[in-house]
Amino acid sequence: MGNQVIRGTMGGHKKAITVSSTGNDVTTKKGMSRSASGADIEHTSHTQFEPIDKLAKILTERSQQEESVNGVTENVFKRYMFPQYPKLAEKLFLFLHRQSKATTSHLGTSAFRQQIERFLSIMHDQTILENYVKMYAREGIDVVPEGLDDLLMVTYQLALDSSSGGPQRCPHIHRTIESVTKSCFHGKEVLSVSYVSNWLWQNCPRLFNGLHRYIVHAFTTAYRNGAALLSEVQSRPQLAPATPVLEQSAPLDGSKPLLPLSHVWLLSGSLPLCYTQAEISPTEGTQALIAKMAGPTYPSHWTLLYNSGQHGSGANRFIHHVLGYKGPTLLFLRGVSPEEGGDRPTYCICSAVEWRESHLYWGDEDSMVIELSPTFRIVERGPKLVYLNTMIRGYPQGVRAGSDPRNPCVDLDKSFQCLKLNGVPYRLDSLEAWGCGDRKSRELQLEIKKWQVKEAEKQRVVKLSTTDWLDHPDRYLLELGGRTSYNNAGS
Repeated sequence: MGNQVIRGTMGGHKKAITVSSTGNDVTTKKGMSRSASGADIEHTSHTQFEPIDKLAKILTERSQQEESVNGVTENVFKRYMFPQYPKLAEKLFLFLHRQSKATTSHLGTSAFRQQIERFLSIMHDQTILENYVKMYAREGIDVVPEGLDDLLMVTYQLALDSSSGGPQRCPHIHRTIESVTKSCFHGKEVLSVSYVSNWLWQNCPRLFNGLHRYIVHAFTTAYRNGAALLSEVQSRPQLAPATPVLEQSAPLDGSKPLLPLSHVWLLSGSLPLCYTQAEISPTEGTQALIAKMAGPTYPSHWTLLYNSGQHGSGANRFIHHVLGYKGPTLLFLRGVSPEEGGDRPTYCICSAVEWRESHLYWGDEDSMVIELSPTFRIVERGPKLVYLNTMIRGYPQGVRAGSDPRNPCVDLDKSFQCLKLNGVPYRLDSLEAWGCGDRKSRELQLEIKKWQVKEAEKQRVVKLSTTDWLDHPDRYLLELGGRTSYNNAGS
């Protein structure tokens, strides 16, 4: 734009003098100039990151052709980068615009390159999360419930759109998002960016990892499609889903659905990695490098182990279907809503170790208790949280969870009918157990069950020798009934 930078040496110090023919440049206190479109003039050299350099050139050419602007405009950015998610594109462009401190409505080519480089250079997960909260905050300062709702919704849409079975939707998504927002704001109308970021980091630290991977992938690969960028359907990024894929069958009665996909999405960003780890991890070549950089993008399969509506309610049925599974498990307990049509209070007991019967509490550091409805929060986490006892006398019987044995946050009685959540009594509505391990964990459990059935069949057939049969009590009972011969079936 007619800017020239003349560097000279005076008194042993470097000094920059900027001469502008447009009159739009502003000199900072340290001698660095910034153009009205947000570019630092001292950094006008081309970026070393070639994909971003090519992307900036294509977007600039598009802006010049369509809007006669020498830079990158918001409309072009939305149309060619994120056409499926216009709200996300708008928030992202405004975030980059605020960070560059540009005074024009568009971003200069250099400013765009600089801001994308800075955005991609952030590696700390907590800082990345805070940036997305700022992106959906009002002027980047404070957050309202609607802003957090929008951020959660676009994250959910991205997670489900990239699922292996094609785009999916969950009828419970609005209630799920409402439970998160309600718990975070706790009745307040406005919160600071730092408070919301810290709350999300404590309760769902990896919820936005998939969103960030999608944006990074779009910025670094869009140039490969030429001038069309990502405006065409076939050129849009396709990432492996970070949300686990459920292996489930349809309910027998067709009335009550199984675990909602919105809960799976929310838990995938809240649980430790052992619950959502990759089923198959590449070990060689380019795929291994991509997997290492992108994190757990390969889907794990959550397998239904037990559902009270399908397999029957009661301690015996629960033990039969859950015990013997060696992988991590999630147990969902739902109470009957006190209000007709209201949200069912739902808790989840997360155990990273195999279930077992004991008079002691057990579990490792990855054990958790999570409230999913009507609000979402991590209730407790840590070792020795889980308790199961149906046989040992003199100790409480049923399923319990919590760090305080005298006042557990979850208490299911031995009849598997009455449920207490944080001390509030409910009637049990449904009970579900899901296995979060690999396929081998489920196959091993089924093999053990088959072996147990065979052993039980063997025990039913008792082979007796002639000597043993002569003194066997069953022989005397048969003779008392008038059967003295045993070889002739007709006698």
